[in-house]
Amino acid sequence: MNLHVSADELLTGTVIGTPVSVDYKTNDQTTEVNTCADAFDGDLSTFFASYDRSYTWAGLDLGRPHVITRVGWSPRNDGQGEKRVLLGVFEGANSPDFMDALPLYIITEKGKIGQMSYADVDCSRGFRYVRYVGPSDARCNIAELEFYGHEGVGDDNHLYQITNLPTVSIHTKDGVIPPDKEHQIVSQLTIISDNGTKLLSAPGTTRERGNASRSFPKKPYRIKFDEKQHVLDAPAKAKKWTLINNYGDKTLMRNLLAFELSKRLGMPYTPYGTAVDVLLNGEYKGCYQLCDQIQVHKKRVNVTEMTAEDNSGVAVTGGYLVEVDAYADQEHSWFRSNSRNPVTIKYPSEDSITVDQRNYIRAHFNKMENDLDRYVDKNTFLRHFLVGELSGNTDTYWSLFMYKDRDDDTMYTGPVWDFDLAFDNDERTYPVCGKRDYVYRSGGSYAGTLKQMVDLLVLQNSASQAKLLDIWDQARHSNLTEESLVAFIDQLEEELDASQKLNFMRWNIMNTRVHMNPKTWGSYQAEVENVRRFMKERLIWMDKRLGYTYVPNGIEEVSVDLEEPYEVYSLSGQFCGHSLDALRPGTYIIRQASKSRKVVIK
Repeated sequence: MNLHVSADELLTGTVIGTPVSVDYKTNDQTTEVNTCADAFDGDLSTFFASYDRSYTWAGLDLGRPHVITRVGWSPRNDGQGEKRVLLGVFEGANSPDFMDALPLYIITEKGKIGQMSYADVDCSRGFRYVRYVGPSDARCNIAELEFYGHEGVGDDNHLYQITNLPTVSIHTKDGVIPPDKEHQIVSQLTIISDNGTKLLSAPGTTRERGNASRSFPKKPYRIKFDEKQHVLDAPAKAKKWTLINNYGDKTLMRNLLAFELSKRLGMPYTPYGTAVDVLLNGEYKGCYQLCDQIQVHKKRVNVTEMTAEDNSGVAVTGGYLVEVDAYADQEHSWFRSNSRNPVTIKYPSEDSITVDQRNYIRAHFNKMENDLDRYVDKNTFLRHFLVGELSGNTDTYWSLFMYKDRDDDTMYTGPVWDFDLAFDNDERTYPVCGKRDYVYRSGGSYAGTLKQMVDLLVLQNSASQAKLLDIWDQARHSNLTEESLVAFIDQLEEELDASQKLNFMRWNIMNTRVHMNPKTWGSYQAEVENVRRFMKERLIWMDKRLGYTYVPNGIEEVSVDLEEPYEVYSLSGQFCGHSLDALRPGTYIIRQASKSRKVVIK
């Protein structure tokens, strides 16, 4: 931030802004004193103070587009004025309702009473309308504002990005703040990325999303473009995307880390996710995770799409997406299975599913419960299980996605979802590695009778146990190592650093236990170090619980003479005989004389 003014001229225009101010002498609404015009009168002793505490602003109609090169501000002269400008946002627009607004600058330092502060603006587009949006709960208290620039429409060669992360800016029609999950508010959805060189701006809608996460002051959102869009580097071209708030996760990375575990453990589909900065109607909301909406899509849950005519024969058999969910009874399209599991039908959607389709998936889910060994795909179920346990996720079975394709009786598990309480972030299970059994059996939450289902599929099924060990072995000898996982955490910490500073300026909770936090660690770096510590300990814990010995350099590869005697062992050390014949698929150790070799039977 610089304290000298630009060579470009000080711009003037018609004052615009929030019309109703507050008269501090009476605390009543007024349009006579402390108005937005006071922010442009050149007098540092006067000030604008809106009556409403948030989403209020003061600005100028410049008459014609101008490229803004510098902004200036001075806070209201009172005891709180200096900090009231923190996270205030400057915007430019060419529509008087600011639906097309782009950010120009965010204030990251306290103001100085009786003095102007200035910042250069690096945005090449020209704007007719410019404004300052006060931070949350600050009544836009501002003594003076200045905009500098030159006339011109400019271009989009370089736009302003709040930090190194992509900036997601949402503007809603008439400034309506999304109130719930039901009302979809008409919006303009803007994403600025690649150091300000890439812009996606398109119409859509915004609403709240989530269940427990909606109770936090930092709200989660679902955005939906009117037309399918390629968003950042996500694989899917889609309309629906989620903005996860990660309020109780002070590392802001737990979901991203869990998604990485899902990829490394070979889940067929892992949701796309990336950290972003979010603005709503010009107000800074914090660091979020932009990720896929869990839905049927060829680049998401890839099953056959249904139509209203698919009501019999092979057509009615799929595809389906369901969620065994503790909150299912709050949804419109759900059922309770014969084993008392609450199941939300996610696809077909509640407004398109037919009676025949609803009856089919309910009957098939019940059939699956009666014969888990036959109908549950062990490959996805066990990999999903390992992600949940490796991350120490209390909520793995509080919400469980499953899907089924057409002309396939198998129910597949996934994708993984919801890890804000994972990696030792839940007071009910902390410290996870201090428990003798899996977290789902040691205080983990679960919907319906999922705990019993997991017991049957994992603990009481010898074939599953062998496959579980085989999956674990393959992952441990590829990229599921302490070194690579710690390196990934380090990378996330570096990428999130600038954004987390603003996030915890906006949400001052670093030293407060929120949601299920077992303790406070005192700083962002200490919060991340806790995750690093957990990850190292958990790998060792999982190896021990699975009865697995990890050999970092692998087993020496030597040839085996099958004409000479040899012994076959499982990875856990169980003797399996003197022949590879008739062994079920898996990974085994062959010992011949003083040499050993790992072999895979498919």
